[in-house]
Amino acid sequence: MVAAMAFASCSNQQPPDPAVPLSGQPGAEGADAGNGQAPGPEDGDGSLPGGTGGTDGTGGPGGADNPPGSVFTIWFIDVGRADSALVVCDGHAMLIDGGNPGDSSLIYSFLQSHGIRHLDYIVATHPHKDHVGGLPGALNFATVGTVLSPVGTSDLKAFEIMSKYLDGQGIGVTVPCAGDEFRLGTASVKILGPINDSEDTNNTSIVLRVVYGKTSFLFTGDAGREEEADILETGYDLKSTVLKVGHHGSNSSTTYPFLREVMPDYAVIPVKEEGSNGVPGEKALSRLRDAGAAVFRTDVHGTVTCVSDGETVIFTTEKNVAPLTGQQILDGPDVAAPGSAAPGSAAPGSATPGSAAPSDTEGGAGQNHYAYIGNINSQVFHSPGCRSLPLEKNRVYFDERDEAVAKGFRPCGLCNP
Repeated sequence: MVAAMAFASCSNQQPPDPAVPLSGQPGAEGADAGNGQAPGPEDGDGSLPGGTGGTDGTGGPGGADNPPGSVFTIWFIDVGRADSALVVCDGHAMLIDGGNPGDSSLIYSFLQSHGIRHLDYIVATHPHKDHVGGLPGALNFATVGTVLSPVGTSDLKAFEIMSKYLDGQGIGVTVPCAGDEFRLGTASVKILGPINDSEDTNNTSIVLRVVYGKTSFLFTGDAGREEEADILETGYDLKSTVLKVGHHGSNSSTTYPFLREVMPDYAVIPVKEEGSNGVPGEKALSRLRDAGAAVFRTDVHGTVTCVSDGETVIFTTEKNVAPLTGQQILDGPDVAAPGSAAPGSAAPGSATPGSAAPSDTEGGAGQNHYAYIGNINSQVFHSPGCRSLPLEKNRVYFDERDEAVAKGFRPCGLCNP
């Protein structure tokens, strides 16, 4: 295998801009593309049987280099308590993680069903098996241009197996630097972390932000509060339309300081089931509620598909369940109010799940004497009838909108006060 640069010596290493299109890749159907079969147990360890966001991006609809008919789609693949997302823009594809070893056949089939024979990028956010274990399925079906990982080698078995599949394609691992940028079609991708090395492998996760037009998407791997704090210190623009929630919704990730900078309209949690190994955690869910984000969970919604036109995002879900908002984020979909969002879809301006009329039990005494209610933790302010109102102890009240803005509060993305 081609040796990867050690992270500590990383300096201005920018991944190459792939010139090979997604389809029509020369040799994509040849030996390097695998043998056309999903990997079986003999191929591995015996467990492979089968909105508006930031505006700093260029391109996208309206951009000078955006071709007519530009398309941007993300699939947050339901791989249980694991991570995998496929990003496709203008015929160029990037796979971020591949789930557990047992998900190898699922990843193979997913790429096959979407006709993706070449991946411009694979991002192995960190070497844990629930992120890289299923990547042999991708590598057995498709060729790959560049593989990004925070480490070039690892003694973790799932990473070693992935490396053998890379050897079969003659591909090495590229260790990117924070600040590196590259293109995926007309979308731009920036590496935001890791900033520092850590004894906690989760806190060495590759964190990246994808910008397409005026929409943006933040992928955080399993980064915890330590790495989040490191990234905050850089001053990078983190504002994102959609957040892939860190570490499956663990309480040790998605901290208030980090959320205040990201301020997502939507959040996606890849998770198996509530309470599975303590995730998603109640504290993390509470923070997402306080931030006013609409939440998708793969255990509730199945595979989540997000399509952007560069201005807004539209979601569809495998299980046709509306996004969770407000107290639903903590209590689950059984308390979802009928009509709170279009089933299985959501787009800023097309569904306003936070705009229900206030109930007699919501808000506490004196709420209706004020025009706006702020959250002292997230620094977000809401209309009195928003379903994402904070707990009473975390509230501050404003008579005028300008007063809230002057004190550094930002409007909720759901109720648009």
